[in-house]
Amino acid sequence: MARSQTLLLLMLGGLALTGCGNRRELQPKVGQALPPAPYGRSDKPTADTLLKPPVQAKPERNVELRQRSEERADDPFDLPPEN
Repeated sequence: MARSQTLLLLMLGGLALTGCGNRRELQPKVGQALPPAPYGRSDKPTADTLLKPPVQAKPERNVELRQRSEERADDPFDLPPEN
């Protein structure tokens, strides 16, 4: 009986923790401020803007995947190993 009660308590605790996430605008802690605006930029970026990775850090895929088999082109750099 005690084991089932413990399991039920753990499940309810886990369920309660899953509901804790809030989706609201991020704010710095009390007494702290966001970093200053980058040099040459007039506006100060928000916390959400600072958390979004730049395109260089996460580039989009621009390669088209092949839809069917195709004959490979001759590769002039595919040379046998030297002995």
